[in-house]
Amino acid sequence: MRSWPGALLFIVTCHLAGVIGALTTETGSSSWYQELAKPPFQPPGWVFGPVWLTLYTLMGIAAWRIYRKGTETPGVRRALTLFAIQLVLNAVWSPVFFGAHQIVAAAVILVSLWLVLVATILAFLRLDRPAGWMLVPYLLWVSFASVLNIAIAVLN
Repeated sequence: MRSWPGALLFIVTCHLAGVIGALTTETGSSSWYQELAKPPFQPPGWVFGPVWLTLYTLMGIAAWRIYRKGTETPGVRRALTLFAIQLVLNAVWSPVFFGAHQIVAAAVILVSLWLVLVATILAFLRLDRPAGWMLVPYLLWVSFASVLNIAIAVLN
């Protein structure tokens, strides 16, 4: 798994988190989501696909870069465990927000995700600086998503 097939496996795994979210996301004109009051900084729907495609790909490459250092290398297992935790939180957010319509609980998940992601980035930076930096756009997006989620909770 130290070559491109390994990288591809990590990328696909990250994209599967997105698939879980997509299966529970309904934003069409008759959906619950359309009925919610949203802040003026809500991006148009078409933005989310390309953003997540890019972020999940970067996430997979970053995790692969850490994995290829070898799980016997100090710090690698901890870094990958943090990565796995944040990926689970990422996958859980959409079913909670869109599926269960639990806006506040979803905001708590995003804040938790943000905290674990910061820890993941710090762990990655210690092992492989490029891998850590690859997660920074994701952190920025999660920061924005957290503000957006909290704004929707306040407005509704």
